[in-house]
Amino acid sequence: MNSLQCISPIDGSVYVERPLATSTQVADAVARSQRAQQDWKSTPLAQRIALTREAISLFSAKETQLAEELCWMMGRPIRYAAGEISGFVERASHMADIAEQALADIHLPVKPGFIRFIRREPLGVVLVIAPWNYPYLTAVNSVVPALLAGNSVLLKHSAQTPLCAERMVEAFAEAGLPAGVFQYLHLSHADTEQLIRAPAVRHVAFTGSEAGGAMVEHAAAGRFINSGLELGGKDPAYVRADADLRHAVETTIDGAFFNSGQSCCAIERIYVHESVYDAFIEQAVALVRHYRLGRPDSAKTTLGPLVRPAAADFVREQVAEAVAKGAKTHIDPADFPLDQPGSAYLAPQVLTGVNHAMRVMTEESFGPVVGIQKVRDDDEAVALMNDSEYGLTAAIFSRDETTALALADRLDTGTVFLNRCDYLDPALAWTGVKNSGRGCTLSTLGYDHLTRPKSFHFKTQL
Repeated sequence: MNSLQCISPIDGSVYVERPLATSTQVADAVARSQRAQQDWKSTPLAQRIALTREAISLFSAKETQLAEELCWMMGRPIRYAAGEISGFVERASHMADIAEQALADIHLPVKPGFIRFIRREPLGVVLVIAPWNYPYLTAVNSVVPALLAGNSVLLKHSAQTPLCAERMVEAFAEAGLPAGVFQYLHLSHADTEQLIRAPAVRHVAFTGSEAGGAMVEHAAAGRFINSGLELGGKDPAYVRADADLRHAVETTIDGAFFNSGQSCCAIERIYVHESVYDAFIEQAVALVRHYRLGRPDSAKTTLGPLVRPAAADFVREQVAEAVAKGAKTHIDPADFPLDQPGSAYLAPQVLTGVNHAMRVMTEESFGPVVGIQKVRDDDEAVALMNDSEYGLTAAIFSRDETTALALADRLDTGTVFLNRCDYLDPALAWTGVKNSGRGCTLSTLGYDHLTRPKSFHFKTQL
C-alpha cells in the first residue's frame, strides 16, 4: 500500500488521501533535519520564541478551517472542534512564556578560582508520533517545547488525521522557520519503526496505545535514547458524601462522554459513596439522556460517532459482557436511532451493578460508556481506583480539601484532580504511571525530557 486514506466517520467517505513517504524521502527528511538542527540550536532563544509566537498566531487565525477538517477527519462535533485550536494556543503560548526560565543555565554557588554551570543542550532530531483523538493537543505538548529547546522535529500523525501534521508545519513555515527544522512524514507502521531506529533520531515522543508504546520501546532498544510514552488510561472519579452533587454529576458525565469518550484521560469509571449514590445515578442518567447523537457537522449534535465502526463494536461488546454478568443499562439505544450494529454511531450508556470482574471497569473502553459503582467509604474507593493497570489521572469530588489531599497522596496516578477532570494545565507536568506510560510533557519539567544536561567546569586560576 503506497498511500493512506482518511475514512471520515461521518459518512464513510474518503476525506483525505496522501502518498506514503518512500524510503528515499524519509532518508532525505532525516538528513535535512540533522543539518537544519545545527543552525537552529545556535539561533538565539529570544528569536526562537518570537518565531514560535508568530506561528501560534498564524495557526489560530485558521481556526474555522482547522475545526471543520477535524470534524470530518475524526468525528468531533463541530460545536466543540474549535476548542482544540484554542487549547493548542494555550499550551503552546505557555511553553513559550516559560522557555527562558526553563532553558536557562543553572549557575552554582561561587567557588573561588572556578566557573561552574550546567547548560541544557538540545537532543538533536526529535520524532513526534501523534494520535487521531486529540491530534493537535497531543502533538503540541512535544513539538513546541522541542523546537524552543533547539531541536529539529519530524512529525508523524495518525493516518486518520494527516492534515493536522500538514497544518502545523505550514504555520511554522509561514512564520519563517528555517527549512528542515520542522517536517512531517506520512508513514506506514513498518516505516515508522524503521525511522525510530535511524541513528539521527535522538528522542521519540509517542502518544497512543500500549501496543504502540511497546513497538517504540522495541524499535529503540539498544539505542540508548529517551522516549516519552503517553499510553492508555482507565481514569476513575470518586464522589464523596460531602461533594457538591450537581457539580460532580455535570463534571464527571462531561468527562466521560466528551469526544465520545475517546480520550486517554476520559472518566471511564465512577465510584460514588453509598449515601449519595441513588441521587447521583438519577441525575447522571437524566443528563445523559439529553445528549444528541448525530452527524458531527451539524451544530445541534453533542455526541458524534466513534472514529470507526470497529471501535463502536468493541464498546458494544464490553457492555454486552457486563450485562451478561449482572450489570444494568440505564439508556435505551432505541432512543438514539443512529446507533445500529456495525455503525460508528453509538448511543451513550450508563451502567450500574458493575464490578471489577467486568471488562468495562478494567479495560480501556475509549467510547461513550461509564460504569458507576457504589462504595462504603474512602478506603474502598481508593482501593478500587488503584486497582488498575493504568495510572494517568484520577478525580476526587469533595468539599474537604484536607481529606482530598490525603486521599490524593494514596492514588497511583500521574495527575489528581479535585472537583474537576479531563483537563491539562500546561503549567503542570503531564505524566502517567504503570501502563499509562512514562516521561513528562508540559511545565518546566517537560523541557528536561527534550534536553540533556551539559556541565561546564572551568578552572580560572593557575
